[in-house]
Amino acid sequence: MLESFVAEVFSSLPRSDQRVKAQLYTRGLLMDGQRKSMQPMAHRLDVDHQQ
Repeated sequence: MLESFVAEVFSSLPRSDQRVKAQLYTRGLLMDGQRKSMQPMAHRLDVDHQQ
């Protein structure tokens, strides 16, 4: 359900890598955890925070 929502919301982004990163960012915002800055979200998603 989240994937279809993100696909619709970010469909205007021209590059597929931007859409993938938008999906990761959205998932990070919706996950448990008090801190919503890039490093804690990246740690919870198990990805590099530079993405």
